[in-house]
Amino acid sequence: MHKPLVSVISVNYNQAAVTCEMVSSLRKVTYPNIEVIVVDNASPTDDPGIIQELYPEVKLIRSAVNLGFAGGNNLGIAQAKGEYIFFLNNDTEVAPDFLEPLVTLFQQDCQAGIASPKIIYYGTDRMIQYAGSKGINPWTGRSITIGQFEQDNGQHNASAATVLADGAAMMVPMRIIKEVGMMPELYFLYYEELDWCEMIKRAGYTCHYVASSEIYHKESVSVGKASVLKTYYMNRNRLLFIRRNIKGLALWTSMLIFLLAAIPKKALGFGLRLEGKHLKALARGLWWNLTARHIHDNRFPAKSKAAEPELAMQ
Repeated sequence: MHKPLVSVISVNYNQAAVTCEMVSSLRKVTYPNIEVIVVDNASPTDDPGIIQELYPEVKLIRSAVNLGFAGGNNLGIAQAKGEYIFFLNNDTEVAPDFLEPLVTLFQQDCQAGIASPKIIYYGTDRMIQYAGSKGINPWTGRSITIGQFEQDNGQHNASAATVLADGAAMMVPMRIIKEVGMMPELYFLYYEELDWCEMIKRAGYTCHYVASSEIYHKESVSVGKASVLKTYYMNRNRLLFIRRNIKGLALWTSMLIFLLAAIPKKALGFGLRLEGKHLKALARGLWWNLTARHIHDNRFPAKSKAAEPELAMQ
């Protein structure tokens, strides 16, 4: 069977050593035709040059500014030559045979638009992070992930169509990217891959979970104290996703519940813990949604990345 070129794109930000570990695992893959593209998102203190020094096969793209997750990946897409694009978080490692099942899916199903492998928390006794998705809970705006925190005993070993892919690891054919457009950059951080998945589905394509493909994510199982930056973008973008992707009565129901229940609960928690910076970030996220225009224009950038520079410092 024909082995089309797969472009693996990963975004690096101040984590050159971690990215090198990812590239090292990619060197062991059994699929014979890949290119590896690393986009450095203007790392302020950690020189990404070591990535190319140790792994000269890597195409290292240095962005002059931090473009966010979507913008960084889009920069990589612009220079990718592959028939299929695989987006991979830099804090991951891959199983040697992870690519073959994904490529086979797209070769056999022309309606397949986006797919993610099984994702296991790295360094655990096979604890699952992702084995498919039930979509976004309209009451909370949160993604409902199948299998998360379960021990992998083979209960999710059947590949199937699913509602949403996972941004840590997902494949999209280049022809579909050219048809649908690149990742929406107005999110900057969080929810952009979920929105992109909805864009691909609205164009008539399907989303898939591929159980026989496997990667390992170094994201911590235990959630630590969130940064102010995360508080801002997670809440801003949760509401933005609802506005862009939920229609009719469900839209107003979701927005009301988010604004009258979820947000007050978060605000109360920040207030009781005397976390004034998080309260301020929460308010800014809401204000952005009240004032932002052109939210359905996928070319519209996340202006707040320039308007909220102090958030990145906290």
